[in-house]
Order: sequence, then C-alpha cells, then structure tokens
Amino acid sequence: MGIDPYKSGMLQKSPYAGKIAVTGKIVAILDFATDRRGLHLISQPSRAVKAGEVHELVMTDEAEAGPDKEVNDVAYLAFIEIRNAGVLLKGDTVEKNGQVIGELAGFDETHMPNHQNIVIRGPAKATGVQLGLQLGDEIIFRMTKG
Repeated sequence: MGIDPYKSGMLQKSPYAGKIAVTGKIVAILDFATDRRGLHLISQPSRAVKAGEVHELVMTDEAEAGPDKEVNDVAYLAFIEIRNAGVLLKGDTVEKNGQVIGELAGFDETHMPNHQNIVIRGPAKATGVQLGLQLGDEIIFRMTKG
C-alpha cells in the first residue's frame, strides 16, 4: 500500500477546487438516537460514491465531529440510494429537498462493505422521524464555497 496523503500530512490544504453535487433519495427512514455510539470517523475527509450504492445518514450536534474523531451523541436519519457518482467531502452542505440540514462531518466504516455511515453535523441532533423525512425525499451534498 502507498502513503496516505491525509495521514502523512502531505496535504497542507484541500486539493478540491470544485466538484459536482451528489444526490440521493431516501429509501428507509430511521428513528433511533444514542449518546454512546462510539463511531470512529476515518482520517480521510472524502469518499467516492457510485450510483446505486446505499449508505446510512447519521446526525450529530457534536462540534468537534470530524476526521480522526470519535462521535458518540448521534441520531439516525435514513438510508439513501446514491443517484449519481461523485465525491462526498467533509464540509459539504447537506440538503433535504433544498433545505439545509447540516454539513458533512466525516465517515465511519463500521458496516463496510455493506454501507458507509455518513455523519452530518447539524444544529441539533434529530432522527429521520423528528426531521419529518419521507421516503423518496431528495438529499443533496454540495461543496461549500470558500
């Protein structure tokens, strides 16, 4: 295996100058929360996704949530089917039907290769039911400018 540029400190700033938005649709709504989950967010701030993959969305309000951090206080939102291939990136704005619900904090690989946990930091943790998510709702990950 080669050198990981994120772990090695090779990258002093994000290499991403632009990317397309990644969209998904909700295929399952979740209704569970815990304050002792122990998700271990991976070092890498980005993950490539393929059209048709299914991944889990998890919400936290932990301010420090990010790569190489442990996240405990979480609520489960939904499973989404990725509509178009692309790259998800820490800091992406996450929208539900055009309404911002948070920003992408990082990724947990507990359930890989079945699915990835995509952790979203929001103003307050809420389950999919509490956020009023509906089957088929559109989720969009947009690169934050600046």
